[in-house]
Amino acid sequence: MSYFYRARPAGDPAGDLPRIGLTAGRVLGGAVERNRIRRRMREAVRLHLAELPAGVDVVLHPRRKVLDMEFDQLQREVGLVFTGVAAGARR
Repeated sequence: MSYFYRARPAGDPAGDLPRIGLTAGRVLGGAVERNRIRRRMREAVRLHLAELPAGVDVVLHPRRKVLDMEFDQLQREVGLVFTGVAAGARR
């Protein structure tokens, strides 16, 4: 999974809560597969949202193997991404 993040400037009208974006292009499969990927990703993000610092925007770009991946493994991967984002945002 690839990801991008950016810290928002202080006083941004979007507030202090972290914002998450998910991408699921046609290369990932048909509409059913893309929707399944998005549902799985949203749930993994929901479970790890508290790990993100305030005022950061994150975009997650999953690979096709997310469809076949065990949910525990997907959760671990999202957790690792959010840990990396939190460490990078502190710098």
